[in-house]
Amino acid sequence: MANLIVDPRDQKFVLYEMLNVEELFEAQRYADFSRDMVDMVLTEAGKMAVEVLFPVLAEGDREGCTLEGGAVRVPRAFHRAYKLYCDGGWITMSASPEYGGQGFPHVITTAAKEWFIHNFGAVCYPYLTEGAAHLIEVYGTEGQKKKYLDKMHAGLWAGTMALTEPAAGSDVGNLKTRATRQPDGSYKIQGSKIFITGADQDLTENIINPVLARIEGDPPGTGGISIFLVPKYVVRDDGTLGRRNDYSIGSIEEKMGLHGSATCVINFGDDDACYAELLGQERQGMKVMFQMMNEARIGVGIQALSSSSIAYLHALQYAKDRLQGAALQDMKNPEAPRVPIIDHPDIRRMLLWMKAHVDGFRALMFYAPYCADRVRIAADEAEKEKWQGILEVLTPICKAYCSDMAFRVTETAIQVYGGYGYCSEYPVEQFLRDEKIASLYEGTNGIQALDLIGRKLGMKKGLYFMQLLGEMGATVTKYQQNQDLKDLTADVQAAVNLLAELGMYFAGCAKAGKFMVPVANAYPFLMMMGKVVMSWLLLWEAGIAAEKLNALYREEGIDSQNAGQTQAFLRRHPDAAFYAGKGASARYFIKHVLPEVYAAATAIRSEDLSMVEMADESFAS
Repeated sequence: MANLIVDPRDQKFVLYEMLNVEELFEAQRYADFSRDMVDMVLTEAGKMAVEVLFPVLAEGDREGCTLEGGAVRVPRAFHRAYKLYCDGGWITMSASPEYGGQGFPHVITTAAKEWFIHNFGAVCYPYLTEGAAHLIEVYGTEGQKKKYLDKMHAGLWAGTMALTEPAAGSDVGNLKTRATRQPDGSYKIQGSKIFITGADQDLTENIINPVLARIEGDPPGTGGISIFLVPKYVVRDDGTLGRRNDYSIGSIEEKMGLHGSATCVINFGDDDACYAELLGQERQGMKVMFQMMNEARIGVGIQALSSSSIAYLHALQYAKDRLQGAALQDMKNPEAPRVPIIDHPDIRRMLLWMKAHVDGFRALMFYAPYCADRVRIAADEAEKEKWQGILEVLTPICKAYCSDMAFRVTETAIQVYGGYGYCSEYPVEQFLRDEKIASLYEGTNGIQALDLIGRKLGMKKGLYFMQLLGEMGATVTKYQQNQDLKDLTADVQAAVNLLAELGMYFAGCAKAGKFMVPVANAYPFLMMMGKVVMSWLLLWEAGIAAEKLNALYREEGIDSQNAGQTQAFLRRHPDAAFYAGKGASARYFIKHVLPEVYAAATAIRSEDLSMVEMADESFAS
């Protein structure tokens, strides 16, 4: 079952047939890359996943992390996996060649990561290191880059993201951790952080913690926050390790899932000797942090894709293998042979629901980093701004819609298994437990929704939102004359129009002083928008697939209107079956899931605010 992680055929479809990523290689920045190289990289990523990471998934979950004498121990099997991951160069795929990275396009790095993140308990350590190193690359001094980047890119030193505090939580501006200037230009840090992944572990010799804190005397709120580098071991001028820095691990959290990921409480400066270096400029901590946060939010979407993909593929294989019950037409015949449960209509419904979502997630989670790549190679500022703007609008969708619906996919996988899915002898229950955190960290999904309606929709007076809608409309126009897709294009265009109307409706509410209407309905709107975005991408895929499938029919002399001929052809021709599946995914989602947006719009337009008007005491009655 270990190879049931990612569908490589679908990866190549999205990369080469949908996004045409080979066009990226025509730009000077990516001129050293080719399709052959990408295929080789993804083949090796598959081997790494199947041979190294999946085999230690359950073991890492069972063993978990331990805190012994103030030091964290990760699962034993993770040590080999971590070394092989770093030795394979996976930690530096997207890092700049100027600082020892490989400079891969973001979309190719994403495709590789999809293979790995099913075991996020293991790969969270190098992933956080990658994010912290990128912060230093962008905002660090030349001295900091020289001091830290080579060791971090080699995986010898790790990185984290130390933001959250017990009393503040998502209210980052309320943090209490403080920094005090020292005569030599360094700082001392005092305070506590919680939920810090990888704040200690026994995989690396040093850990570099980016820490949010307020310099003494700076104003309250987010505008007074700075960010600092706090190493586990202070690094001497010659690059060797000096004293153990003055911070300790208070505890590690006992979690529902991701047991191999060390989620720590950190106490800084108990002896008033916690060394720190300013990263970037004073009082620019939130700006610096949001680079890492936005990258992490896209990463959460990739995690959602990976969890969904592995859950769906395992459920599909189980449904093909599990014999139970007779065929529907033979249900009254006690002598009828038992059939695979994939023959039962409700199982098929669940599998197609899962497949449609996984296909949509993959399209979205490859499209978003593709936008980032288009930013990198844009010919002019207008084009650069367009792709950056679309990425900005899509980021909360990637994070929130995908993570919430991925949890539903893992839940549905358990349902396909029946009672066995609830038992730990099968892996799907772990997929669900490991995925749940994705809706909570890097800003809860309610916060993502507020970001969408409060910032993203109105950026550049709504220009970025309208440019995204324009991309959707262009897809509809391209395929609306295709007789196989005509009804689907009409459905998607109507939903795109509705999305635009709701955006204008929210703007009208704000002008009329009814700001609580969009605020209270931010999450329903985000989920509504997620369904429209998914429908657009699935229609795009279906349009490509329809053209390819009809070409195969013509080549083989198949009458596309003859069900007997087409079904026999699909059974013997894998590519044809794949393309037919793309059409089925799009049709199911657009006909069965997309209509939910109209109910959401009706509820929003009712302007009912019972959720905010209800007295606190009434919740307990």
